[in-house]
Amino acid sequence: MRVFVTGASGHIGSVLVRELLDNGHQVVGLARSDESAAAVSKAGAEVQRGSLDDLDVLSAAAAAADGVIHLAFIHDFADYAASIAADLRAVDAIGTALAGSGKPFVSTSGTMMLAFSAPGKLGSEDDVADDSGPRAASENATIALAQRGVRSSIVRLSPTVHGSTDFHGFVPTLIDAARKTGRSVYVGDGANRWPAVHTIDAARLYRLAIESAPAGSRLHGAAEEGVPFRDIATVIGEQLGVPTVGITAEEAAEQLGFIGAITSLDNPTSSARTRELLGWRPEHPELLADLKAGHYFAPAT
Repeated sequence: MRVFVTGASGHIGSVLVRELLDNGHQVVGLARSDESAAAVSKAGAEVQRGSLDDLDVLSAAAAAADGVIHLAFIHDFADYAASIAADLRAVDAIGTALAGSGKPFVSTSGTMMLAFSAPGKLGSEDDVADDSGPRAASENATIALAQRGVRSSIVRLSPTVHGSTDFHGFVPTLIDAARKTGRSVYVGDGANRWPAVHTIDAARLYRLAIESAPAGSRLHGAAEEGVPFRDIATVIGEQLGVPTVGITAEEAAEQLGFIGAITSLDNPTSSARTRELLGWRPEHPELLADLKAGHYFAPAT
């Protein structure tokens, strides 16, 4: 299968490219910069220059492919509404190009939306958020493409997709904040839970989805249903040699910025349906073990 991948040079995309190539697929990777283009090419994929704002490029590349995986997202937390709008435009452009083709389209959202739409319960693949939730409009637009002749599916990623290629995600943000402030923090008693998945296991899930996910599938990239946030903060504190302390939600927002606003959210998430549907079996280290491995704390090279 010739697969067009947005975000092909990123944290998950770079691992996904190798996963696809190793399993007999061809890959065309979207690259916005010369640096990204070089990374995509070095990985063995064909380069398609462009960005999420280049809707004509997205449409043409989708139409020329046998399937599309959409991973790219503009992580501008200073104007998150604009990032969400750009993502929805990209989904619409790709979906329109694929309409009536029967081709697979796997897009991306997050399990964290369930902390808003279904608070206090174990989130499942059956839970649906209305369009007001974070990234929910793009998710719902993707699922709706199943009625337009697209084998569309959505992967809801855990907020902690961890591994050796994770340099800018939530975990590095927490580590950087702990380094700067001299303390690793959680909110309240820290009992709230975040699901987690290793990057390699997430990449395999995307590959399985584009190969065989039924049209209209919601899939959960959650190897662990929920790691208590205090446990995450404790391991970060131990690795850095700084104290682990509980703070208020207001202090978290001040210390951690955007991520501080979601630090206290409880997001337990099941992936039972996903595992049954696709035969997905996470095999790589869990979050706390990965943190203790040390690569997150190694000096930059």
